[in-house]
Amino acid sequence: MATVKQKEDFKAFYERLVKQNIRHSLWYATGVVLFFALIGFYSKVVPAAILAGICILFIYLLHRRYTKKYYRRLALLQVSFPTAWQSYLEDNAAFYTNLTEEDKQVFNKRIQFFLAEKKIEGVSTEIDDDLKLLVAASTIIPTFAFPFFEYPNLRQILIYPNSFDKSFQTESEASQEQNIAGMVGNGFMNKTLLLSKPDLISGFKGKNTHNVGIHEFVHLLDMADGAVDGLPEIFVANTYALPWLQVIKDEVRKIQKGNSDINPYSLTNNAEFLAVVSEYFFDNPEKLEAKHPELYQALCVIFQQTPTNNR
Repeated sequence: MATVKQKEDFKAFYERLVKQNIRHSLWYATGVVLFFALIGFYSKVVPAAILAGICILFIYLLHRRYTKKYYRRLALLQVSFPTAWQSYLEDNAAFYTNLTEEDKQVFNKRIQFFLAEKKIEGVSTEIDDDLKLLVAASTIIPTFAFPFFEYPNLRQILIYPNSFDKSFQTESEASQEQNIAGMVGNGFMNKTLLLSKPDLISGFKGKNTHNVGIHEFVHLLDMADGAVDGLPEIFVANTYALPWLQVIKDEVRKIQKGNSDINPYSLTNNAEFLAVVSEYFFDNPEKLEAKHPELYQALCVIFQQTPTNNR
């Protein structure tokens, strides 16, 4: 497993961001004061001081708005992670169970950050803390080696009582077959991710190769660079693009010939290939390494993790 930042590094990181913004704000405020002081001196216009005050107040408000998240995170660092939450993750998330105690502390803090900043709501279904923990865990597992990644293209997660169709209708609302367990919204659903409640829960039940939470959040990682192409450039250097595409090509050939246990849905396109094999990588890394060593090593490079080391 890649080494990650300790809890204290979160504190240093966010304090540094706040201090940087304070310095910038002070520079802007000083410039405003000097500018209006010169105007007032040469034009003898008294309101110049008032305008300067208004501008400084505006700069202060911008500072508070920009750093609000950082102040909130610094406060959350002082909040203990609920024992019940830790117990639930230990019992239901194998990835979490196999972390060192130090890495669990990092995981816990990221859970708290995520739940404080992203909206998770049920659509015609009840949701509880356990379900929210599974959502948050799904976001952190693929980004564990990148502790400061924040999913900028996500605002809310909607949980449906079962699978749904492309019009976001569930089985009880439409007569057509429902077969979507999760999807990234677009249009009026921009920055929204939709998940089926039973599929999300079942994805964390034992070793399997289907975890809709990880699948959909990997799609978000892929989209973060502006292109849905199966190559999350925010994590992967351009020099690795061709080797990764070659790995995809080789594995696709095996799937087409029936010589692979990877879900054929991965043949849809490169983006779906990445999402499908990522589920396999995090839920059953030993099996993936044994059956598909080149693919396993490629995913270790992309996610900067070696999950078999923790098993």
